[in-house]
Amino acid sequence: MMSLSTHVLDAAKGRPAQDLAVRLEERDGTGWEPVAEGRTDADGRIKEWGRGLGAGTYRLTFETAGLSDFYPEVTVAFTIDDPEQHYHVPLLLSPFAYSTYRGS
Repeated sequence: MMSLSTHVLDAAKGRPAQDLAVRLEERDGTGWEPVAEGRTDADGRIKEWGRGLGAGTYRLTFETAGLSDFYPEVTVAFTIDDPEQHYHVPLLLSPFAYSTYRGS
């Protein structure tokens, strides 16, 4: 069964971004539907989140105001094509840049 996790690192401070609000949404025929909301733990993670999701297009929106002077939020859209896999979406954030990738 598919599972989803995320990990947010504050590159400027060199530590995990704890207590960061994150929203998970799924794209349907008319727009985006909320699936779940959460906050990162002390290690900057939300683990085993979104269990049971099917194939489709999703997005995570990270509320980064306060961690970034330029980006009040970061949205990462991604496609789940194999619901039997684990999907990990990390975010590395600095005041004027961010990066993401499909992790393991």
